[in-house]
Amino acid sequence: MLELVKAGGWPMIPLLLLGVLALAIVLERFWSLRRKELLPPGLGEEVRRWAASGQLDPAHIESLRRTSPLGALLAAALDVRHRPREVIRERIEDTGRHLVHRMEKFLNTLGTIAAAGPLLGLLGTVVGMIQMFLGILDGGLGDVNQLAGGIGKALVCTATGMLVAIPALIFHRYFRGRIAGYVIEMEQQATALVDTLDRVAITTRAKAAGLAGHAAPDAARA
Repeated sequence: MLELVKAGGWPMIPLLLLGVLALAIVLERFWSLRRKELLPPGLGEEVRRWAASGQLDPAHIESLRRTSPLGALLAAALDVRHRPREVIRERIEDTGRHLVHRMEKFLNTLGTIAAAGPLLGLLGTVVGMIQMFLGILDGGLGDVNQLAGGIGKALVCTATGMLVAIPALIFHRYFRGRIAGYVIEMEQQATALVDTLDRVAITTRAKAAGLAGHAAPDAARA
């Protein structure tokens, strides 16, 4: 292994560093994008029960905001629960964009590694080929077997670049798809909460209208 690294020359150093960085990002994203941390089971149903029963004091909402990204999204909807539905949806979309940005942390770096790996590997190969042909220019063709060995060594960088880039690209697309799935589920939970808030508002208005209707005849008799 060490001989291959030496054969590849100095471009192998940044390639290996990119490989280590890509591995660190993949492990970190696997840990940070755990489903139970982003979408705690049963949280949406619990919040809808709070909304239906009127248990929505500011401390309760602030505690919800700190639980998870889903909790932050639902808390953002509850902050403006007395506003029109369009305003609530705008707040949800705005908060959702911030949450997606947080969930996509380091993914741009991983995508850059996937794109830069083959190019850096190709650069190392080109540099190695240039050095080899300059050697031929100075000392002649020499042994054909030695020439073939030199070409093989020069191609080590290209192979290393591919080995770094392919897993980085696979995991980059995997995490993108995983986040997209989480976002859809969070939107579904937020929409269900908005529907619950609408039903609560309708019920409250109906009760208020009923009380006003009862109060009018009493006032007339008085």
